[in-house]
Amino acid sequence: MSKSEYLKLADTIAAEIADGTLKPGDRLPPQRSFAYERKIAASTASRVYAELLRRGLVVGEVGRGTFISGEARRGAAAPSEPRGIRIDFEFNYPVLAGQTALIAKSLDGLETPAALDAALRQATSAGTPAVRNLAAAYLSQGAWSPDPEQLVFTGNGRQSIAAALAAVVPTGGRCGVEALTYPFIKGIAARLGISLVPLAMDEGGVRPDAVRKAHHEAHLSAIYIQPAIQNPLGMTMTSARRVDLLKVVENLDLPIIEDHVYGFLDDEPPLAAIAPDRCIVIDSLSKKAAPGLTLGFIVTPPRLREGVMASVRSGGWTASGFAFAAAERMMGDGTIAELARLKRLDAQARQSLAADRLSGFEIQANAKCYHLWLTLPPHWRSQSFVAAAARRDIALTPSTTFAVTPGHAPNAVRLALAAPTMDQLGSGLHTLAAMLNSSEHDFDSTE
Repeated sequence: MSKSEYLKLADTIAAEIADGTLKPGDRLPPQRSFAYERKIAASTASRVYAELLRRGLVVGEVGRGTFISGEARRGAAAPSEPRGIRIDFEFNYPVLAGQTALIAKSLDGLETPAALDAALRQATSAGTPAVRNLAAAYLSQGAWSPDPEQLVFTGNGRQSIAAALAAVVPTGGRCGVEALTYPFIKGIAARLGISLVPLAMDEGGVRPDAVRKAHHEAHLSAIYIQPAIQNPLGMTMTSARRVDLLKVVENLDLPIIEDHVYGFLDDEPPLAAIAPDRCIVIDSLSKKAAPGLTLGFIVTPPRLREGVMASVRSGGWTASGFAFAAAERMMGDGTIAELARLKRLDAQARQSLAADRLSGFEIQANAKCYHLWLTLPPHWRSQSFVAAAARRDIALTPSTTFAVTPGHAPNAVRLALAAPTMDQLGSGLHTLAAMLNSSEHDFDSTE
């Protein structure tokens, strides 16, 4: 079989994975059986399996076989869409019991002809003066109170990141990011033709010396970081680290794209409170309200606002009039603030349960946030653990999804705690603890 022919066969298997015919956790037949079924040589089957392994579509376990990877349908850059799996520890959209009733009360009357007529009109990236004033007041936190004229709006948080990145980093440019970072930044940067440069981290967050080193090695145009409730590690940058980092970026004249989407779970204000002319703050409503009700916020220094607005327009990322109308009501009557308060309490309850169920294992967690980082014992590998969990109808995210540099991911997984009910959360954590205490072979043999 020629090289192109065995690659075509690997492509066929990849397509079956992509369309859901083969699912994460499914076991492929032994290579000799595969060769017999496909009427190919055993050596060719070995090359097909090696190619699938190279693409990250399968994981091989000595003595166990070859399994479809937990990453198989998500690609290198970002997670897949939710799959309707029974216990979802992969996607982090908190939806509280009763929150729909709160939202419905806030939006009551929006369906009337007069209200809809206004809501369905064309919107702009600057919104209206009323929305800007409400958003500025709502986003204010601690010592930080943005000017309404700093606000630019998009359809959601990802679009806000894309617009900010496109505005300050040219095509072919370089942007520094945390070595383990929000996965979607990788896909956004790839589509914009921007190279991401991993920045070393420690328990305080991004290291200032790593920013300086990366910039000196090859010019950075900006850095993208998550100082509050970092995803995936959950840390909030210390006050001392904030000061040290800002000194470095000021000296290097670098803008900071500051992702504050999880900041509502913490009391720490954005870096923009200290350096308003240096930071572009990103926020959105999807975590605070609901994944189906989104509006993205960009708080930008005055000197960058026109460029960011142009980026939003050229990217087609302007929010809909209906999103503006819904957000205006929910920010104005305190609904979003109440949902954020309730979700703070919910996140703390979930972290408490996780700490109890995973006691004795190596976890990095913030008692205020909706996710935690679980370092696996040596007898498990990240992708194998994800695939084994998938066979038990539990979705996890392996460390490779968050790593900027391929091959440099720690042996860990992220657990998103927001989606399951509390009963599902307890059950899922119990199952994961049993898996961690056993090898994959031992655990499977007792199921």
